[in-house]
Amino acid sequence: MARHEVGYEVRGPWSLESSREFWEEMAPVPPAGAASTEGTLRTVFPADADWRHVTAEVKQVGSAARIVVTGDGDLDAAADQVARFLSLDVDARGWPAVGDRDPVIGRIRASRPGLRPCGFHSPYEAAAWAVLTQRTGRTTARGTRADIVARLGDGGAFPSPERLLRLDVELPWRKTEYLHAVAAAALDGELDGAELRALEPEEAMRRVRQVKGLGVFAAELVVVRGAGHPDVLPTQERRLAAEIEDQYGPGRDPADIAENWRPFRTWAALHLRVRRAERLGSDGHRPPRTRAT
Repeated sequence: MARHEVGYEVRGPWSLESSREFWEEMAPVPPAGAASTEGTLRTVFPADADWRHVTAEVKQVGSAARIVVTGDGDLDAAADQVARFLSLDVDARGWPAVGDRDPVIGRIRASRPGLRPCGFHSPYEAAAWAVLTQRTGRTTARGTRADIVARLGDGGAFPSPERLLRLDVELPWRKTEYLHAVAAAALDGELDGAELRALEPEEAMRRVRQVKGLGVFAAELVVVRGAGHPDVLPTQERRLAAEIEDQYGPGRDPADIAENWRPFRTWAALHLRVRRAERLGSDGHRPPRTRAT
């Protein structure tokens, strides 16, 4: 097993601690195999260059990231994948200007300095999660995912597409069939992270929707949280829409508001989701009112 270390100069504001806290607090699926401590983020995943198991460790050294990947495959590509799912490869020198143009975003950004979106390890994992959550709550989906990892995973990582194709448990609502379709698409290169990131978001989502079982919601999740596209205004998140209304007032068109966020609409939307979770709890919903007695 080989070990590969790279120094990655991060352009623009970045705090590994803010990103690590976000991933542990709000991510639908916490970092697989994570043993993260203050100053370090660790995770394991199947690398989408060759689907071999990789262990990654990330530390911050000034404005740079030190990425160490261990495994048997293409470790250069694996290090690039780490930078992508932590949004370290995005030139964010223009991100502070978004907060200058929009005081709402500016206040949230100041409360979470250096926060960058942290996504799924790959579009493949995001697509699998989208299937698992269909007609199902997150708690149940997490349990099903954990069972799949226990059956087919490698060292705590989500199984590679080849292994996922061997899943023979009949899950409800055709989920086994759809997971097999996701695995086949990943092997065919249809869920390549770098390619989806390079496409215009609408085209990337159209491509994802060609995979059996993946609809509009799933396609948006795969492109935004799987490929890590930095400039997409999510339209399928009710909690985001509710927070926009709370912060900017009712009747406003989110698309008009988000014009001030370009080219970081994904990032601004994330900060609003973080703000909602801080105010209302991790599920982003207001607690039910109780009748006075």
